[in-house]
Amino acid sequence: MGIQEGTLMQHQILNQYRHVVAIGGGHGLGRVLSSLDFLGNRLTGIVATTDNGGSTGRLRAEQDCIAWGDLRNCLSQLAHRPSVSSQLFEYRFQGETELSGHNLGNLMLLALDKLCVRPLEAVNLIRHMLKIETNIIPMSEQPTHLVALQASGCKVFGEVNVDKMNEAPIALCLEPQVDATAEACEAISRADLIILGPGSFLTSIMPPLLLPCFAKALAMTTAPVVFIDNLNEETSPAGQFSIEQRIAWCHQVIGKPVITKVLRHSEQVRLGTLMNYFPLRNRHNPQLHDQAGLRDALSAVLRIKSDLPLETLAS
Repeated sequence: MGIQEGTLMQHQILNQYRHVVAIGGGHGLGRVLSSLDFLGNRLTGIVATTDNGGSTGRLRAEQDCIAWGDLRNCLSQLAHRPSVSSQLFEYRFQGETELSGHNLGNLMLLALDKLCVRPLEAVNLIRHMLKIETNIIPMSEQPTHLVALQASGCKVFGEVNVDKMNEAPIALCLEPQVDATAEACEAISRADLIILGPGSFLTSIMPPLLLPCFAKALAMTTAPVVFIDNLNEETSPAGQFSIEQRIAWCHQVIGKPVITKVLRHSEQVRLGTLMNYFPLRNRHNPQLHDQAGLRDALSAVLRIKSDLPLETLAS
């Protein structure tokens, strides 16, 4: 099968889905969204907003706003390049001033948020400016932080500190507990395909699932749910979890087993009831998932009628 024929086959299978939702944050979610951007407005990204590091963390401390960094990253990866607008959006200030290290895209989103009624409107204005059809929705429009509970009973506050933990937490929560964005819950209820990951498990994938309304919507879905694993073992505490433990964490928070397929990297294709292995690593940048590889893998597992998730993974 030629490259063009293979691409048409990928698109034909994935084009059968009318409402595809991908959940996560950081570079991983942006990579998935850019791989599937041919779906246009039938694709929705629901983005974690709990980051408190770097430029985003500074803005949160000063302005009491949601985390803009992962939203900006997803928008940037979806932007049509090259363009002056996309270059401006990704511009990072240098030097030794108060602006040093800040990303102009973060500042633009914050400024638009101040001018708009709600953060989602700010995101939509940037989407239109960058000519992005894919829907991008913050998991919540209210500021909140990720908190990890240690076995000792101590709490670790904020994503940056959670990532630095020596031992894996026994539980996660949000402080303060906030509401999910209504459009995010609606997107899940309408979805006929849901994708989780890839990305940092504790700080990108888990935060949206900690929103009660969002978790309830996931528990009620009849759509296939595909979990895309990272290419490399995480250096954060999540690196201590096996893939089975990570799936169990998701199911425990959601309240029932919903994950029907898992995609993991391997040089050899191996299909299974739950675990499926495909070449997913980009040849030019081994740290990134290959976009065509992701489409190949999703198309392959979706061609087969999804099996029920393994009940044992919910324990």
